[in-house]
Amino acid sequence: MRTSEEYVEKLCGMRKNVYMDGKLVGRDDPQLTQAISVMGKTFDLVEDPKFRGLITAESHLTGEEINRFTHINRSTEDLLTKQKMIRKACHLTGGCIQRCMGCDAINALSVITYELDQSFGTEYYRRFLKFLEYFQKNDLTAAAAQTDVKGDRSLRPFQQKDPDLYVHMVEKRDDGIVVRGAKNHITMAAYADEIICLPTRMMTENDADYSVAFAVPADAEGVKLITHVTNPRPREKFKAPVAEYGFADSFVIFDDLFVPNERVFMCGEPPPFAGLLAHMFALYHRHSYTGCKPAVTDMITGASALVADYQGIAGKTHVRSKLAHLVSVAELVYAAGIASAVTAQASSSGTFVPDTVYTNVGRRHAGVNIYHESEILADLAGGLPATLPSEGDFVSPETRPYMEKYIMRKADVPAEKVHRCFRLISDMICSAAGGAAAVAGVHGGGSPVMEEILIAATYDFEEKKTIAKYLAGIEE
Repeated sequence: MRTSEEYVEKLCGMRKNVYMDGKLVGRDDPQLTQAISVMGKTFDLVEDPKFRGLITAESHLTGEEINRFTHINRSTEDLLTKQKMIRKACHLTGGCIQRCMGCDAINALSVITYELDQSFGTEYYRRFLKFLEYFQKNDLTAAAAQTDVKGDRSLRPFQQKDPDLYVHMVEKRDDGIVVRGAKNHITMAAYADEIICLPTRMMTENDADYSVAFAVPADAEGVKLITHVTNPRPREKFKAPVAEYGFADSFVIFDDLFVPNERVFMCGEPPPFAGLLAHMFALYHRHSYTGCKPAVTDMITGASALVADYQGIAGKTHVRSKLAHLVSVAELVYAAGIASAVTAQASSSGTFVPDTVYTNVGRRHAGVNIYHESEILADLAGGLPATLPSEGDFVSPETRPYMEKYIMRKADVPAEKVHRCFRLISDMICSAAGGAAAVAGVHGGGSPVMEEILIAATYDFEEKKTIAKYLAGIEE
């Protein structure tokens, strides 16, 4: 397994293909430092005794110890451990751990490539296993590029005026394929080793050229990464872990990218396989969200309880009610993830697949509550997070005495602790990073409407109607 230093060293040696604010930059650009630090945690925690047994696993291919973020879930216990690992790791980085994207993509491929081979006699699963062994041996990271830019939402891919608005195959050669198009909202693409491209939706027979899946190095010729960085506000004086980590999302442009056959995992197969792969990645990723979203709520709950305590209102009935609501959201989402793992089923390839309903119920519950959670924190903190003076005002000899005097809440809580608490809350709900994280909390891994579609499509409503008919005395 790699160290974080080895991971960064490899990034710095990659071809420049990252664009930020119109400039071509290397992966050693300072703007990416905080996002790279998040990924670094996934390597450093291997040596942390608190993560022993959580962040490592045994490869089912080689029997060697590997990073769990490169692991294929082969049991209920694997899914439960992944969920627990993500929740604990997110506590340390103040938000999304990011590396689960590649983990969820390889698990989805391990299911669908096998089914493709069984149906069509292809060799996608063999290719995938070879890629997986390479991925595990080198302890790689991968961005999952799924969301197409989509153009006119009322039209299918083949109906778009510009065919490139969905990623598609433009040429098929004896040794591989050429693809063109773009994926959007792709977290960690600018600091990943690999990019795994997956279909974004169900495809029809007419959408065959759009039914493609593949993996390429993130700096491959033909890949351009137009990147938006979201870093927390810098801390000059009052250093804190919350300011050490960030994230970046990219438009991933495939500009006549050549993909060799050994890295192509789907290529024009008929329905429903593109849709199944899209669904399978979303399912695994939403199960990962049942770990990370409770972690985010844990942070909001902690900040809410802390500011209530510092302000002397912790025992008030309305405060207890608000904190109970936050706890209910976090633990119900986490419980849905546990339920989806416990009721997981082995696929034909042996990879365990989380339960669709429980997973989507958990992810939906997180998505529809994220802004209400911020509302609770804002209500308990009051208006100061939005108007908090700068760090300099808390250290200047001229203004410091006033700031320490007038920021005081409970007499037994030092002024600096109160200041640090409010600065944390300001970063969480009043900063650009906080705003971006909130939107990601709604839409990341699929907006609530997507979970509702899956729930409606897979839930057994007929059984519930049968119960109602029996109780009503309605005979068929």
